[in-house]
Amino acid sequence: MSPATASRARALLKSVFGYDDFRSGQQEIISAVLAGGPVLAVMPTGSGKSMCYQLPALIEERLTVVVSPLIALMRDQVAQLRALGVSVGTLNSMNTSEENAAARRAMRDGDLRLLFISPERLMMDGLLSELRHARPQRLAIDEAHCVSEWGHDFRPEYRQIGAAIEELGGIQAIGLTATADKATRADIAQRLFARPPQVFLHSFDRPNIDLNFAAKDQPKRQLSRFLEKHRGESGIVYCGSRDRTERLAGYFEDQGHTAVAYHAGLEQGVRNRNGDRFLQEDGVIAVATVAFGMGVNKPDVRFVAHADMPSSVESYYQEIGRAGRDGLPADTLTLYGLDDMAFRRRQIDQKDLDPERRRIEHTRFSALAMLCETPACRRQTLLAYFDEKTEPCGRCDVCQGRASVFDGTIDAQKALSAVWRTGERFGGAYLADVLRGEASDAIRRNGHDAIKTFGVGKDRSKHEWASILRQLFAAGALATASDEHGGFRLTDKGADILKGRETVRLRSDPLTPRERKRRGPSSGGGGEADERILAALKRKRMELAREEGVPAFVIFADRTLIDMAEKRPATLDEMLGVHGVGERKLARYGDAFLEALGEALR
Repeated sequence: MSPATASRARALLKSVFGYDDFRSGQQEIISAVLAGGPVLAVMPTGSGKSMCYQLPALIEERLTVVVSPLIALMRDQVAQLRALGVSVGTLNSMNTSEENAAARRAMRDGDLRLLFISPERLMMDGLLSELRHARPQRLAIDEAHCVSEWGHDFRPEYRQIGAAIEELGGIQAIGLTATADKATRADIAQRLFARPPQVFLHSFDRPNIDLNFAAKDQPKRQLSRFLEKHRGESGIVYCGSRDRTERLAGYFEDQGHTAVAYHAGLEQGVRNRNGDRFLQEDGVIAVATVAFGMGVNKPDVRFVAHADMPSSVESYYQEIGRAGRDGLPADTLTLYGLDDMAFRRRQIDQKDLDPERRRIEHTRFSALAMLCETPACRRQTLLAYFDEKTEPCGRCDVCQGRASVFDGTIDAQKALSAVWRTGERFGGAYLADVLRGEASDAIRRNGHDAIKTFGVGKDRSKHEWASILRQLFAAGALATASDEHGGFRLTDKGADILKGRETVRLRSDPLTPRERKRRGPSSGGGGEADERILAALKRKRMELAREEGVPAFVIFADRTLIDMAEKRPATLDEMLGVHGVGERKLARYGDAFLEALGEALR
């Protein structure tokens, strides 16, 4: 990037977006994009990937076509950019025919700087022919991992993009994603680019997000305790089924929270209203199936909870990445259990996969299971999956001292013996009773009160035996005995442990985990005064958002309001020094927020 271009880039960064400086890695990627070659950028959610194609389009004053998988996400991005004064359009099925026609007209006339479309739309309605005449500068492919079968969210329609690039004369292509392991990156490079791209692989670490896991033990109560720490904040609770989203949303409402359900089975109008409430209002909890997260562009999500075990480490990383996109502290909780693990393994086994793909899917599941059960720092374990090393974070549940490790070989052999001697067909609760010597009617009827293993585990509670069995399942020493009836059977690894050919280390969790002090976003050092000012600014933001019919964060993000509450600008010139306040938003909202500040300070 030449000095003149660098100077223009910084000027636009401040005047349009209100930022004083680039985030880590952005400037290098933007420089490579402006150089005109193929680029693949792997950056964590919240690191500002979109700036890497938005700013070049403004610098060059040429059209960039952005391919993105979800309409809701595109519409939010378009609303935000229009609020900044950027000439932007989108072609999608939620637009009216007039809106689509206006976008195509602006494209033909050369008035657009950014056009957002889905991969399906790219190949429809003669759009490629129109694009050839519009002569875009580049094609930016968001969520580029969707092109790869090795990625966690493969979408067949993404395979058409390579052909579209060729039809557009081999224009510059840039791919962006938050998650792509080595195999996925290689697949993206092969399928999207005519020649090897310049690859930017940035740290996957999101240091502002706290990581917490817990085995399911009255999960509604566990979730309630977690949500109580975040009362009045926006967050997402992911569920494994549609029915569960509705039941949990009702339960949270009964607990005094504002919660909405969101899943594909809801009537379209209801789903849209619930999604709009989450985006436009403060303090709403979205209880949703996992597809919801891909379309969330809300920067001030303060927490993400998983009521059920995620499907993979990549999915988990994407889903928690919806929290703290503004860089402020955010919190997570993931609940998991044996049923979750067995369900995920059955899903893999029931898919129509070739043997190698099935092996990879099981390897990925095992990595997720070990993340749940690891005795090491969660952040270290998560980043190690992406081939990144780091020091213990000091903040996750493991680092906070909630888990210890012990030589669990003897206990594992007791549990595995119980599985073997009862015929490899019973589940965790039954096996725990056998190990503890609790002769239920079923155990007496089956004669299992007479086996050698009966009562050998009296020294441990049911909770502890459930944990040991779950860890053995996660480690691959146990497998599901039957898809229809569940239960456990030994694997080759389990047989080796039982016969003393292999040792095993297990983690020990206290029955009642210690509560950690909440690490929430701060409004500065002014205590109640700053909180009062921040509340007044949020009220003004909500008032303006409702007037304009846009999400509150399109007006200003929480980070901007917090900085405003700290700096307390008294003039428009001082307001321009607030993070996220550019010239367009200063002209549009500056006076309203100065007035709100003045009233709050009186």
